[in-house]
Amino acid sequence: MNPSVFTLIREDYRANGSDWHRPGFRALATYRYGVWRMSFKYRIVRILLGVFYKVCQRRCMHVYGIELPYSASIGRNVTIEHQHGIVVHGASVIGDGCIIRQGVTLGIRDEKCLDQAPRLGKRVSVGAGAKILGDVTIGDDAKIGANAVVLCDVPAGQTAVGIPARVICKKTHSDRDGFDNGESESQHASSSINEALA
Repeated sequence: MNPSVFTLIREDYRANGSDWHRPGFRALATYRYGVWRMSFKYRIVRILLGVFYKVCQRRCMHVYGIELPYSASIGRNVTIEHQHGIVVHGASVIGDGCIIRQGVTLGIRDEKCLDQAPRLGKRVSVGAGAKILGDVTIGDDAKIGANAVVLCDVPAGQTAVGIPARVICKKTHSDRDGFDNGESESQHASSSINEALA
């Protein structure tokens, strides 16, 4: 059984600091409403509900700088930590528990392939200013460094940085928030990435 729109919005509220003023929460609530309105059978109902959706969506775009169309697929407990410059293509997929920061773009690489947008797995953390473009898959628990430009798949648990992005280290089971304390190389990479994601 699919969760109700109210359940999803409550989860978004908690995931975004239980603060309804946060632009990220408002953008997600608008997205949930936009998806919910499309569940109605009759077109006239969707059109009427769509008036309020358009008003809220425009506000999110022009005031908060967050473009999050209802046609994207957004998982549960997603966090949008900041605002401005966030663009999510309508064919993108964002998994449960992902974190999106300011300046992030999930977009296409070729205007002739409008349906080839990124797919983020669960608990992916995307650093500020990162661009993930085209038909790429980011695995569960992966991290994307700040300002990285990702043009290829990133395996689960890995970290990618740079332009174009490359995988720099492997995440271990012993460190849920960072990296293994027993490997100096991993420590160094972890420190750099955690700073980049902040």
